[in-house]
Amino acid sequence: MIATSVQNQIKQQVSQDATFARLYKYRQNQFFQRLEVYWDDVIRPLHHLYGHLDNFELWLADTITRIGRAYAERPADLHQLDEKRLLQPDWFQKSTMLGYVAYTERFAGSLSGVADKIAYLNELGVTYLHLMPLLQPRHGANDGGYAVMDYRQVNSRLGSMADLAHLATELRHNNISLCIDLVCNHTAKEHEWANKARAGDTTYQDYYLMFPDRTLPDAYEENLREIFPDFKPGNFTYYDDLQKWVWTTFNEYQWDLNYHNPAVFTEMVEIMLYLANQGVEILRLDAVAFMWKRLGTNCENQPEAHLILQAFRALCRLAAPGLLLKAEAIVSPPDLVPYLGRGVAANKECHIAYHNVLMVMLWSCLAERKAVLATKALQNMPPIPGGTSWVTYARCHDDIGWAITEEDAAQVGLDGYAHRAFLSDFYTGRFEGTFAAGTTFQFNPKNNDRRVNGSLASLAGLETAVANANWSEVELAIRRILLLHNLIFAYGGIPLIYMGDEIGLLNDHSYLDDPDLAEDSRWIHRPFMDWDKAAERHDTQTITGRIYTNLCQLVAARQRTKVLHAETAVYPIWANNDHVFALLRDNPRGRLLILANVTENHQTVSRHRLHELGFTGLLINRLTEQPINMWQDLTLEPYQVIWLQQAP
Repeated sequence: MIATSVQNQIKQQVSQDATFARLYKYRQNQFFQRLEVYWDDVIRPLHHLYGHLDNFELWLADTITRIGRAYAERPADLHQLDEKRLLQPDWFQKSTMLGYVAYTERFAGSLSGVADKIAYLNELGVTYLHLMPLLQPRHGANDGGYAVMDYRQVNSRLGSMADLAHLATELRHNNISLCIDLVCNHTAKEHEWANKARAGDTTYQDYYLMFPDRTLPDAYEENLREIFPDFKPGNFTYYDDLQKWVWTTFNEYQWDLNYHNPAVFTEMVEIMLYLANQGVEILRLDAVAFMWKRLGTNCENQPEAHLILQAFRALCRLAAPGLLLKAEAIVSPPDLVPYLGRGVAANKECHIAYHNVLMVMLWSCLAERKAVLATKALQNMPPIPGGTSWVTYARCHDDIGWAITEEDAAQVGLDGYAHRAFLSDFYTGRFEGTFAAGTTFQFNPKNNDRRVNGSLASLAGLETAVANANWSEVELAIRRILLLHNLIFAYGGIPLIYMGDEIGLLNDHSYLDDPDLAEDSRWIHRPFMDWDKAAERHDTQTITGRIYTNLCQLVAARQRTKVLHAETAVYPIWANNDHVFALLRDNPRGRLLILANVTENHQTVSRHRLHELGFTGLLINRLTEQPINMWQDLTLEPYQVIWLQQAP
């Protein structure tokens, strides 16, 4: 594909870079050894993407030279971290991993404030901290920080890039890896590149997707969906000063980048390594499904989007092999697994990805009081590569979209359209008898798509129960909250706790008082941390204390249950009781059976079914370390979960 002589020329060009040349010889050799080992992984995706260009080899040499420069600029302690990660490549797959997600300003006010809360994170057992968008956004409305105008600066309200690097160091010294967002698909219209484009610079106009008239936009629109139909119908915006239409998938102020232009790719990979050199260990790559546009398609999940991610990973391995890439691809089940790599790209695309299907299925279980759909849908998902991991979560900063396919629903006798409508009604309070207190986000009358907002505790029934002073319902709500966390812990991968869920924070309507936030109802479940309530977390006579102490016990159980390592798949199985969700983990570390009652009534799993699965004799519930008598049927209390393992 690319002659060895070209590789040698690239090495020579890198060696001549002034920054790289200042490295000790052994460091230079280390880089070139990586280049040789990963050469095929670098060339394969890049040649597919840009090999048709006349100047491909010159561009490739320039790009790798820039990667070498970033490697040379990497601080010594981060080089040491890279070596540690290379020696322990499964570090992020271990059962000791626990994630925590927060907006910096809402959790602790500033980056320095976050550093002051490290003891709190350590107490909870956090090893992975995702701080929501903190790079400099545009002023005013900015899609929650996802309209970035400067990738190399921190939001000035939160601190500086030096503060970010200091925080990353402090977290690392406390065994916590820092994750931040990198918006790959678009920039704010105020970004330097966009400003130059608007000033008439054709070089930078080619960084974006611009059209002189509606001919091509109309042709594309025939197959595109609207992401925010309430905010911005359509996918293109006309600008008088440019006299052009600009591709704006999400909001008018977010301009889609043009990855057909290799300069955009080079810019983005340089930014990734710049952030890695500040001590960021995980990059959440936002909106990756939209990065490549092809006429006649919905311009999502295109093969080239996967090639871009594979090239990102290969180049980052040269300069910062300790960096993890996380795919933010909230897509249908068939499209989800490829972001972790399939075929020749297995273990060579993103390291981790959100398991949005699991999240949707858990909420479906609670609403329907059945685990049949969840079992079948998760059985239908193909396995992921052994060197990757899911990120599991019960909810995140975003809305919940009901990613249930017609095929999965039909296999268990449901109508997909009707079931999605049922879930939307149930979790927005429009279904009679619901326990949930959620709100609608972006109702689309064209397809009756009604996404849902709400804090975990409010969706699980705590808000309604407390408002009605119904203490039996409060008890059931607490059990639902713990069940959701229990299952994301047991599924394997990296479970995420969203800030405030560990103390049962409810919906926060104060966002309506802020004109920059009021039109985006997702802010209802992005509350400010209530540190007064958090101070009650050790008092088990309070709701806060009940949730927190039980969650800490779950964390401890997960840490000691090594079979939850993510390298081996988890298998949803039938418990022969439609109201019990069952998961089996079977790997050289041992066998573990997870049984979860998804109803408010007692449920039974027959001892005969357990014996069929090979669970006989003396068993231990790893959650409590108490023995289980398997000579009688197993009864589960409302919303109870047990982790069964054969006694040694």
